[in-house]
Order: sequence, then structure tokens, then C-alpha cells
Amino acid sequence: MDGGILEREHELHRLASAAREAADGAGSVVLVHGEAGIGKSSLVKAMPGVLPTASRVLVGECDDLATRRPLGPFRDLVGNVGAELARALTAGGDRPRVYDALRAELTAAPHPAVLVVEDVHWADEASLDALRFLVHRMERLPAVLVLTYRDDELDRRHPLHHLLGQVSRAERVHRLPLSRLSPGAVHRLSAVSGLDPAEVYEVTSGNPFFVAEVVAAGGTGAVPPTVVDAVLARLRDLDDRTRDALEQLAVVPSAVERPLVDALLPDGVAELAVAEQRGLLTVTPERAGFRHELIRRAVADSLPAARRIELNRRVLAALVVKPGSDPARVVHHAAQAGDQEAIARYGPDAARDAAGAGAHREAAAHLCLVLRQRDRFDTAELADLLERFAIESYTIADSAAAVDAEREAVALRRFLGDTRALGADLRWLSRIHWWAGNADDAQRAAREAITVLEEAGDERLLALALSNTSQLHMLSERTAPAIDFGERAILLARRTGDNAILAHALNNVGTARWRAGDPLGRAQLEESLRVALAAGEVEHACRSYANLIWTLLERLEYAEADRYLGPGTELADRAEHVGFLSYLHVALGLRKFAAGAWDEAERHAEIGAHDFVPARCPALTVLARVRVRRGRSGGDELLDEAWEIAVRTRELQRTGPVAAARAEAAWLRGDHAAVAALAGDTFEQARRLNAVPHRAELGHWLSKAGHRVPADGSDHPYALQTAGRWREAARVWHAAGCPYEHAAALAESPDPDDKLTALAGLDALGAEPLARLVRSELRHLGVRHIPRGPLAATRDNPAGLTERQLQVVRLLAQGLTNPEMAERLVVSVRTVDNHVAAVLEKLGARSRREAAARATELGILPGRES
Repeated sequence: MDGGILEREHELHRLASAAREAADGAGSVVLVHGEAGIGKSSLVKAMPGVLPTASRVLVGECDDLATRRPLGPFRDLVGNVGAELARALTAGGDRPRVYDALRAELTAAPHPAVLVVEDVHWADEASLDALRFLVHRMERLPAVLVLTYRDDELDRRHPLHHLLGQVSRAERVHRLPLSRLSPGAVHRLSAVSGLDPAEVYEVTSGNPFFVAEVVAAGGTGAVPPTVVDAVLARLRDLDDRTRDALEQLAVVPSAVERPLVDALLPDGVAELAVAEQRGLLTVTPERAGFRHELIRRAVADSLPAARRIELNRRVLAALVVKPGSDPARVVHHAAQAGDQEAIARYGPDAARDAAGAGAHREAAAHLCLVLRQRDRFDTAELADLLERFAIESYTIADSAAAVDAEREAVALRRFLGDTRALGADLRWLSRIHWWAGNADDAQRAAREAITVLEEAGDERLLALALSNTSQLHMLSERTAPAIDFGERAILLARRTGDNAILAHALNNVGTARWRAGDPLGRAQLEESLRVALAAGEVEHACRSYANLIWTLLERLEYAEADRYLGPGTELADRAEHVGFLSYLHVALGLRKFAAGAWDEAERHAEIGAHDFVPARCPALTVLARVRVRRGRSGGDELLDEAWEIAVRTRELQRTGPVAAARAEAAWLRGDHAAVAALAGDTFEQARRLNAVPHRAELGHWLSKAGHRVPADGSDHPYALQTAGRWREAARVWHAAGCPYEHAAALAESPDPDDKLTALAGLDALGAEPLARLVRSELRHLGVRHIPRGPLAATRDNPAGLTERQLQVVRLLAQGLTNPEMAERLVVSVRTVDNHVAAVLEKLGARSRREAAARATELGILPGRES
């Protein structure tokens, strides 16, 4: 019995509608999610009955392997898809070829194609990568992509969140959260069983699978105390042969293909007939599997450890002799069977396959298992494995594991006396130390790498070591040595024809020059990006994007930064380079922060606020500054942690923004004495290094707190404010698209009208602390009618308004036209048109005046002080 399709009419209707739209060329993504047993798979099985007649349904499943199969759900499609996709999936998983073949498969007639990927919470990195590729293109394909997952298994660091973030930005998305069955539905299912429907509902809480299992086990007249008991009760009267077969299949966390069934069971599928009749298994000519993953787990978890080990050993033996077995599956069963020799033998190949498919988490996991058997390898092999593990850990932003492994690899290279390999690993160690935030260790390893490689006589590796040192100097604002080492690296890279190193060195020299004020630097940095992309060097291309974007953000050239943010983030996302993806999301957070879109700034910053040090420090700074400017608690604590990280890096690019944020927070709370202590030393460092953006901002806060600072001489708007040229600064901030800074500059005017204009902008942003100070200044100037701020109880998200819509409705109520609002918010008139329409709809208003009245009722709009 299966209650999965009860009370799912709405969901089936939505799926059918999506398929009809796809047949007309408007593809979409459908998210089906809920707890285990809620009926996701049952919905998928019922779906063909409501789809258009010509629909093609393709179903792939993600497995709960200890280490996932690269492209596992797509490899399930082989046999049901065209020859090109089948060849691409079986020929090593070359990503561009797989992607092109997937798109062609979904485009091929008949239409629509419905691709279902089940249990994507278990998806491997390469599969997530392929799904991202499809998500970006679904709206232009005659197809529907259906993803099922357990939303109760996703913690904040689950890799699926990156994919779901991409889906949320797709043009056409259908979300189908599955709810539990109602008491009425449970009554219908249990009415014929003799069980008390109220008891069944109490035990199962309406979970469809749990209801079905309890009802199926209900011959005793009593409801089993747990669903596991219900599942196992159905096995008690099976014959030993059938139970043995079920237990054998239960240790395989996926549907078992027919050849493996025949290898594991003496009489093949014939042994499964009884279990199939009881509804425990689903058997087809191609494979056999449990009707639900929870049944498999109940059976597997009931096995004694010794029995489980023996059953896994049988699977391992069958896979090893079977040509073309997936190394990831071999390693999984070797680990479950405790066969350390098999792990050591097949693990390196499994890791290589995973890395080649872009599944770097899986590669690192395989190598971690292999390295537990280090005594089985000679010293050179062990050093190679440690280096591979370090690089994979670095790629997935596990800095601690990367540092430990690379240090050990360096120690083994010293023992072996292989200077070339030692130099290469020292260069990697330097990079990984910097990635982990250890500036001094990074410099030491970099210096030794150059010394060793100069003796080794390998010009290519020496070029990379020189470029690495150039990079460290560039990051520390030491322009002259950065250029010196970088130009030596460029010369060697061109001589050896290594475009990867050439891109790396051009990046360092270009960034150093550009930040020092040499406009030719940007041209070199853009050349670095072109060379890296042409050579297929994803990491170097991501770094080029990052430095282009970060420099443009520092220079307040936000529109230019936008040109690179989209393609840079997409590249890092597709390549699953977690570190750079986090870093670029923080850059997006900085961009949104500057634009006054603070909710969006927080969302992007939170992606980078994890263990990856280069992203965590600026991410914490963005999160803190949003809290500080909104007057919310917790900002100081975030800045304290960011400062600890920044100091350890010894880089002004880290210490400068944190010091400025701490100084701003102190000034806003009226602690002017603390500003000098928090910003003074960093300001002096910025002056010594002639770092204009940091020098100008830190000098501004020192000046606001009453401290005299030397004339800056630059045209940075913060320097203009320090010089008392607030009107010029306001124009620059407005042109750059920075509404908070524009309002703050206007607030420095002695004219009450300017301050009132600033106050309106601050209220629209929800910037309470500065707005409170401006109100105080207006009262001191004798202004009688000062707008109150929005009520605290309703400012967060009344009526479901977004942050930008709140800003629009507050300005709308002031009588501003759409062009005037666009100018105030520094966005396009068309964008304001869309926001006004959304505000009217959400407030249920037919006119702007009615919207203002409704917003006043909700407490969104400021009142008037008398």
C-alpha cells in the first residue's frame, strides 16, 4: 500500500502545467522537497499519468554512498538517452562534453523532456555542477528539470545551498513543498486495516510512507511503536532465502543493476519474487531496489556488524571482477567491509576520477581514506598522495587539512632530496598558508621555494615561485617588489611557453600597478584574464576576476565591477572552486552594501562567512556594517573577530576596511575618543603605503571624531568630506550609486533643507543611528517639523515588502515621482516602475495615495513631529 499520491492533486497539476509550458518552449525548474517519507518519489512515479502525451521522462537518483559517484544520477540515464550523452557519461565525464550532450538531449524531440534528479541532497559535486549548468538554461529549453530533496537534512554549510541559490535566481521556478497527510487521509488509508486511525495518525504524524508501513504491518491489531518496527515486522514471516536476499541488497545504497544482482544472489532475481509481492522491492529487467530508502535503511541498520561486513565483502568481490566498475562504489564497499588493501588500491583512482569530473569534495574524501593506509605506500608515493590531498582540500577551502598535508609532503620531499619536487611543494605550501591567513609562514615558504628552484634549474617552476612571491608583495601593497618579482616571472613564463604562469604573473603585476595609480596596470590584469580563459586555467581566471572586481569596488567604479561580477561568479560556480566562489559572493555583498541593498548584501556575505579566511574577514565586515548602520546588535562582536583575522594577514586590504568599520561604529555611538585608538595606526600605515581608498576613509572618521589629519590631496569623496567639501562629495557618492554615503555627505551641510533631504534618504534605508543624529542636529537648528522614523515593530518586512520596496513606499508617500525616486535611490526609472507596481499589489492598493495610507496604518511610514 502506498499513500504517497493522496492529497497531491495540486502538486500534480503544477507539474502538468510546467510540462505543457515547456512543450511550448518555456522550460522551468521544479523543486519538490520535504522530509524523508513525505512522498517525493511517489509524486515522481505518479507524474507520467498527468503529463502531455508526448512527454519523455528521464529519472536519475543520487545515492547515499559514503563518497558519492561522480555524475551518478546522470549515469543512471544511460540506456534511456541518446548515444552522444551516453558516450559523454561513460568516457570519463569530460564536463563540457557532458554539458553539451545534456542540453542536446533535453532539446531533442519529442517535447517536453522531464528530467528528474531524485535525492539531490546526496548529489556529488560534479552532478551539482551539471545541474547548475542546466538551471541557467532551463527557461530556454523545451524541458522541465525536477529536483527532489530532503530539506530537513540541509544545514547551513550543505553544498546543495549553492545550487538552490542559483535556482532562486532562475526566471521560471516552481516550488512544491510536500506537506503531511491530513487526519482524514490517514483515516481513509487505515480504515480497512482494523487499526485505530487516530492511533495511526499519532504514531506517524501523517507521514505518507510511515502510514503505509504501519498499515501494512497491522495484522496484529496493534500499532507498532516505531516505523522501523513496522518495516521489520513485514520481514518476520519471510523465508530465510528471501530475507538473506533482502539483507544482501540492503547494504548497496542504490538500485542494484541486474548483473550485480545475478552475481550476488545464487538464483538471481528469482529470489526476489516474494519480497516484490510484499511491496518491499521494485524489480525491473534492468535493476532491483527497495521501494523506499527508509525500508533499505531499516533492514541494513538491523544487521549485526559482522553480518554487514560480510555482505559488503561480497559486493566488493563482485565489483572488483566486474569490468568497468565505478571506483567510487568499490571504495565505498571496501570501507564498509574494512578491506584496507582495496581502499589503498582503488582509492587513488577514485580520487582521480572525481577530481577530473570536478567533484573535488569527493576526491578529497577518497584521498583522506587512502591516507589512513599510508604504511602501504613508499615515501615518494606518499608524498604525491599528500600533495594531491592538499590541493583538493585547498580547492574546497578546507585550509587546515591543506596546510597539514602540504607540510608533511614538504618534509617527505626534503627526506627524498628531490629539489624540483621540494620547490614545487614549497610554492604550494606558501599559497596554502596565505589561503589560511598565515602571512609570515607564507612568506617563509615563498623565499625558500625560490632558493630551492634556482638550484634545481627548472625555469617553469621558478617562474611560478617568483610569481607567487610577487603576489604576496602585491597583496601587502609593496608595489616595487611585486613588480620586480612579477616581471622576472613573466619573462620566464613567456620563454617556457607556460600560459598558466603567465596569467598568474600578469595578474600580480597588473594589480600592483593599477592600485598604485598606473592605468596600464588594468590592461595587464585584463590580459591576465584573457590568457587564463584561453588556457582553460580556472583558478587563475577566477583570481583575475577577483582582482579586477575588488580593485574596481575600491575605486568606486561599481558599474564597471558589475561587468565582471556575473561571469566571474558563474565561472567559479561552474568550476566548483569553493574558495573563489565564496570570495566573489563577498564581493557581491560589498557591491550590494554600497548600493544600499543591505538585505541582499547580508545574503551574499553569509555565503563567505565560513572557514575560508580570505572571504571570512570581509564577509564579517559587511555583516557587521549592515548591523551597525541599521542600529542592530552584534556588529561589534563580528568586527572583533574580523580584526583578529585581519591582523594575522598583515595586509592593509584586510585591516583597512575593518578599522574603518570599527571607527564608524564608535562614531555612531558617540565614542569619539575610541576612534583614534581603532583607526589611527591603520591610517598611518595607509599613508605610508599611499593606499588612497583606505587613507581617505580612515582619515574621514578620524576627522569626524575631532582629530586633525593631514590634507589628503586626492579626489576621493571621503577626502572631499574631510576637507569640508561635502557638496562635491555628495555628487560623487550619488554618481557612484551609494545612497547611504550620499545622505551622510548631505547631512554635513549646515542647511536644514539639505539635512532634511539626507534624513529622508536615511529613513528610506532604515539607517536609524545616523538618522537619529541628523534629527538631533535639526532640533538644535530649531527646525520644528521633523519626520519621525518608521516604527520599530513593523520596519523589518511588513506586508511582505522587500527592503527596496520599503524604501520606495517611503519615498512614494513623500510625493516623489518615479524619476525622482530613481535619482534618490540611484537606480533606473524602469526599476522604480516595477517596484511601485509590486508595492501597490502587496499593499492591495489601487493608487499611490491609497498605498501611502495603507503603509501608514502598518507603521511603515514616518509620522511628523510637532
